[in-house]
Amino acid sequence: MRKIKTALLAYGGSGKLFHAPFFEVHEGYELLGAYERSKKLIQQDYPEVTSFDSLEAVLKSDAELVVVNTPIDTHFEFTKKVLEAGKNALVEKAFTTTSEEAEELHKLAKEKKLKLCVYQNRRYDSDFKTVKKVLDEDYLGEIVEAEIRFERYNPELSPKAWKENGNPGASILMDLGSHIIDQALTLFGYPEKVFADIRRTRENTQIDDYFDILLYYSDKRVRLKSSYFVKEPTPAYVFHGKKGSFLKHRGDVQEDELKLGKVPNRENWGTEPEEKTGLLVYNGRVVHFPTFQGNYLNFCDDLYEAIVNDKKVPVTAKQAYQTMKVIEAAKESSEKGEVVVL
Repeated sequence: MRKIKTALLAYGGSGKLFHAPFFEVHEGYELLGAYERSKKLIQQDYPEVTSFDSLEAVLKSDAELVVVNTPIDTHFEFTKKVLEAGKNALVEKAFTTTSEEAEELHKLAKEKKLKLCVYQNRRYDSDFKTVKKVLDEDYLGEIVEAEIRFERYNPELSPKAWKENGNPGASILMDLGSHIIDQALTLFGYPEKVFADIRRTRENTQIDDYFDILLYYSDKRVRLKSSYFVKEPTPAYVFHGKKGSFLKHRGDVQEDELKLGKVPNRENWGTEPEEKTGLLVYNGRVVHFPTFQGNYLNFCDDLYEAIVNDKKVPVTAKQAYQTMKVIEAAKESSEKGEVVVL
């Protein structure tokens, strides 16, 4: 099996948890190493790989795929350099800080005939896969309203300066928001209008840390919410259709297992506990709908097929561009206090 030589542009939280473990165990990839500016940590976990001293060293290496997992406000600059060096790029969410940057990178990748993919790994969470199955199987009928939440209790400011210094990529909307906007667009397509309330709730914060967004479709409304002051979460997915309803708490265990140092596998990885089962109410029945297994290795599978067999990447730059347009519309709506037409 051909192996895709892969390098990371950072080995912080995302590199250590969400990228290196999967590229290391996946049979279709060879992890070459990571660009590390100060702390040299990757060789502690993977002694056989390289700790690159510069971006230029990564671009001169024989890496076929480069993961741009640096702070969001650097994504455009670094991804552009990766593509100009003739290498495929996997870019962390949020893709860029503006839709114009997203569009430019999309065009550059097409010109270079390279694969450009955005790492929306939450499409491969157990809870989202379950929600999608319920909708695909039409248990609920035509959806009238839906709500997706991604919330935490995290009142303290992050010790990572780039997450709190007010740069264009720092906010809950760009972080957690990009995930659930992508999920909404994956399920329902591009909305017609957006209304949003975006606020700052933590003491001394320089970034937005709360949002309530309403997406307008011709036949439904979809609400997206996030906050750092939710100690007792409500269901993360609430869908009401003309034939029934489905409620599901956020239950994917992959991030927690990775933080414990567990190694991804193909068998029981990403299996939710039974108590997180979603509640499906339809046709006079109330049932606990079985939860699908989540596994980010499946993202790696789809990306492998895209690069090796010229298939479509799992998350396209065009899809990420649409997410950025919704983010921009939400900001405009909150500032003006009015509905914004897309």
